[in-house]
Amino acid sequence: MKKFRKYVASILALVMVIGLFPGLNRAYAEDILNVNGDAAILVEAETGKVLYSKNADQVLGIASMTKMMTEYLLLEAIKEGRVKWDQEYSVSEYVWKISHDTNLSNVPLRRDGRYNIRELYQAMTIYSANAATIAIAETIAGSEENFVKMMNKKAGELGLKDYKFVNSTGLNNKDLKGYFHTGTEDEENVMSARATAKLASHLINDYPEVLETTSIPKMTFREGTEDAIDMQNWNWMLPSLVYGMEGVDGLKTGTTDFAGFCFTGTAIRNGTRYVTVIMNAKDDSGKGTYKSRFDETKKMLNYAFSNFSKEELVPAGYQVKGQKTLPVVKGKEKEVKIETKDPLTLIVKNGEKENYKPKLILDKEKLNEKGELTAPIKKGDKIGTLTIESSNESDLQFLSENGKSKIQVDVVAANDVEKANWFVLMMRGIGSFFGNVFSGISSTVKGWF
Repeated sequence: MKKFRKYVASILALVMVIGLFPGLNRAYAEDILNVNGDAAILVEAETGKVLYSKNADQVLGIASMTKMMTEYLLLEAIKEGRVKWDQEYSVSEYVWKISHDTNLSNVPLRRDGRYNIRELYQAMTIYSANAATIAIAETIAGSEENFVKMMNKKAGELGLKDYKFVNSTGLNNKDLKGYFHTGTEDEENVMSARATAKLASHLINDYPEVLETTSIPKMTFREGTEDAIDMQNWNWMLPSLVYGMEGVDGLKTGTTDFAGFCFTGTAIRNGTRYVTVIMNAKDDSGKGTYKSRFDETKKMLNYAFSNFSKEELVPAGYQVKGQKTLPVVKGKEKEVKIETKDPLTLIVKNGEKENYKPKLILDKEKLNEKGELTAPIKKGDKIGTLTIESSNESDLQFLSENGKSKIQVDVVAANDVEKANWFVLMMRGIGSFFGNVFSGISSTVKGWF
C-alpha cells in the first residue's frame, strides 16, 4: 500500500511540474517523432499548417539551402522580364575561379565561355553548382554584393524572420577566394527551420515550375560538347535514386562544416503536398551523415502521409446552428438565410476531426446597431466569414497569418430580400407606433392595480 501511495504521489508531482512549466509539455509533444537533428519542421504546403516542429525558431546554418532564395529571385526576374532564359552570361574572374575549385560542388566554366541562364539555373538547381549560382546573382544584380542585398530585402518582404544572407550560395565566406563583401571572413548564411520552410513554401507556391527542375534526377551539362559533365541530383530521395521515396520532387540539400547535413524536402501524394526541413541531421549514434538527413526527412513525411488527411470540415451551403438567419429592416421579408459560399477543408490528424468547430464572424459594417441588415439584399452578398476553432491550440499553428486566412470561407445571403415599397413601410411604421401606444397603455393600466 505504501508503494502504491508513493507511486501516486510521484505521478501527481510530475503533473504539477508539467503544469508549472508548460514548456516541458511542448517539448514532449515536439519529440513524438524523435527526429535526430538540431532543428526540424513539417508543414502542409498550401496553408503552411505546422504538423511537427523541433527547435523551429533556432537560428542555424543553412548551407546550400540558400539557393532556394537565389532560385526565387531568378524566377521572379524571369516572370517580370528583367532576365530571359536564353540570355547569355560572360564568365567573370570570380566565377571562373570558384568553378574550378574541386572541393566545391561545381560545373567547370571556361574563362572565355558564354552560358545561357537556363543551363546555369539547371546546374544550380540539380547539382548545387556554386559558380553557376554566383553567375546568376551577377546577371540579376550586377554583382553578388548587390544580389545579397536583394536576398535580405526579399526575405523581409516574404515575412521571414530569423535570417541573414552574406552570399548567394550558402558557402562559407572563406571559400569565396577573397571575393566576399558581406559579413566576416568565416561567416555563413543562417536561418531558422521555420523561416526556411516559409521560403520553400513561397518558392513552390509562387513558382511551382521550379519543381520541373528540382525533380530531375540526372542531366548532362553542356551535353554533346567536350565540356559535358554528368550531374546527379544531390536530392537522393527522388524516386529513382538511392533513397527514393514516392512523391518526392524537391527541394534542396545543403552541407557545410558549420551547418552540418541539411535538407529541405517536399513530396506530394493524392493532391496533398508537405514541406520538411531538417538542420544538422544526425544518425542514431549522433553522427552527421549524408544519409541521416534523408532518414530524418523520411520520418516526417511518413508521419504526414500516414497520420493526416484533408477533411471537409464545413460543406458549401452550411448554416451555423442558432445563426441560420439574420434580421432585415426595410425589406419585404424580415429576415434572410445565411450560409457558407464554399466548403472549408483542412489537413487534420486522423480521428481528430471532431476537435474542430465552426465560428461565424459577421461583418459589423453591414449591420446596424441592432445587428440587422438593411434591404435590399441580393443572393450571394457577403455577410461575413466562417472560420475554424480547435479545442487544442497547437492544432492551428501556421507559418504565417496568411495561412490562417486560408481556413476561412465567405458567408453569404442565401436568397434575395427586396426593399419593401413605401406603403408597406408606412403601414409597418403605423403598426409599430400603435403597438408601442397600446403597450404603454397596458403598462399604465397594470400599474393602477
